[in-house]
Order: sequence, then C-alpha cells, then structure tokens
Amino acid sequence: MRASAPTRSSSSPGKLFVVGTPIGNLEDITFRALRTLKEADLIACEDTRRTQLLLNRYTIRTPTVSYHEHNEMTRAPELILQLEEGSHVALVSDAGMPGISDPGYRLVHLAVRHGIRVIPVPGVTAFVAALSAAGSPVDEFHFVGFLPAKRVGRRKALEGLKKGTETLIFYEAPHRLLEMLKDAQSILGDRPVVIAREITKVYEEFLRGSLSEVLTTLKSKPLKGELTVLVGPPTGEGKPRARETGASISEEMARLAAKQGLDERAALKVLARARGISKSEAYRQWQAEKTLSR
Repeated sequence: MRASAPTRSSSSPGKLFVVGTPIGNLEDITFRALRTLKEADLIACEDTRRTQLLLNRYTIRTPTVSYHEHNEMTRAPELILQLEEGSHVALVSDAGMPGISDPGYRLVHLAVRHGIRVIPVPGVTAFVAALSAAGSPVDEFHFVGFLPAKRVGRRKALEGLKKGTETLIFYEAPHRLLEMLKDAQSILGDRPVVIAREITKVYEEFLRGSLSEVLTTLKSKPLKGELTVLVGPPTGEGKPRARETGASISEEMARLAAKQGLDERAALKVLARARGISKSEAYRQWQAEKTLSR
C-alpha cells in the first residue's frame, strides 16, 4: 500500500534526507535527525513497525511507508515521483545508516540521476562504533560487510582479501559465525580478531584474541545477537617484532630500509602495523625518540 505525502506548493523538487538511526540504544539519535523526521512529509522505512517504535518514543507523527530490499524496485520510482512533486522524504533503515549493508542505494542513485538533492543526516554505524573500541589498527581498514552465505562464495571472497594489510571488517549472522571464522583462519592465517556483539545494547561485549583462540572460546560459548567481526592485519613472517626485541622505532626503520629497501615513509607504515598502532602514533614516537637523542 502506497502512503501519500502532502504536496508542497513550491514548484521546486523536494529533498531526500538519508537519516541515521540508533543501532540499539534509542538515545543514540541526534537532534538534527529528530527534527528531520518531524519536518519530513514522508518517512521511507525498511520496516515501518520497527521505525514506529522510535517515532513513538519521540512523539513523531510523520506518515511512513515501507522501503526494503523486496519492494525497492517499484517503491523507489514512486518515491522519486513524490520528491519531484515537492515532497521531502526521509529515508531510514532498521538501524544505522541506510545504504551501509541496508537498503537505500537504489533510491539515492535514482534521486541523483533525477537532479534531486540528497542530504545525509549522519548517525551511528555499527562498524565504526565497533572499530573505535576494538583496539585494532584504525589508520587503514576495509569494510566488507556481509560475506556470501555459501561456503564456496565466502572462501572466494576471503581469497581476494588475503593480500591486504589493513583491518578487515565484516558483519555476520550468529549461525554462520563459526564457519566464517574457520574459513578466515584457513585463508587469512591466524590473525588477531575482535568480535563486537550487540553494540550499544544492554548485553554489549567484545571478544578478543587470535582466530584460533576465539574459535576455541566459541565452541563452548556461542554468541547471539548482532555481530561485527574485525580481523586485524597479519602479524606473521616478514613483519617486524619491535615490541618483542625492545628495538627503538629508529632502529627498526633502519633495519627495514636496509633489508626491504623501503624509504622512511613506507618503513614507518609497516612498523606501525606490526606494533598495532596508527601511523600518526608511530610518527609521534619516532619524533620523540629523535628529540631525546639530540
């Protein structure tokens, strides 16, 4: 059933607002997002029932219409027509930012093609929240989202990621977690991993360790809820182990330059990954060492 939005008297098209909503805790909503939802003519929701809980909490009475992966082929053009007629539409998903592993891309893409202004209203995103508290290197990361559900497709996708040296971020369903981690260990190696569960919710927790350690833990303690999996950079052969040897950053950089033919910038980048710190932090420590040695 199509919900109709009031048509504004202006001849100019309306605006499409891409609105971030809480991923668990309903207090994680911005003042701007609340104002946008109240002032919009229509809210396009992944699940109208779930969005209604948020709207009821903040006494927002804007009409809603469903927009999800099963109806977006037909619903997106309908919404474009309403936008062209002057209506302002707010797009939300069940949680987080629309389009980030959630429906939204098709509508945004059509709006851009039709010259309709698209305005992001930022909010919480699960993988950013997880990354900020995981303790994994954050200077470089690759957000993958959901891997293919079937094993062949999943392993093929992981094969394409194994040469990277950045933190890899995945979303995964609880019933596929063990198999996904086994495939990751087999293809990527026994890398550090952090599993963030139920971010911002009552039972929020982080499970940290190597892939092999976490797999052992999960055999006796399976996880439920919404999961974000962060697989750290490789720490095996060819990577400096300065924290174990006690070598200074300057000494390790000199060794890397001599052994691998790296310039200072490249050597600092490799060293930062091996130490599990950001490149900026490694640079700060390096400068501090040079200051002390003068």
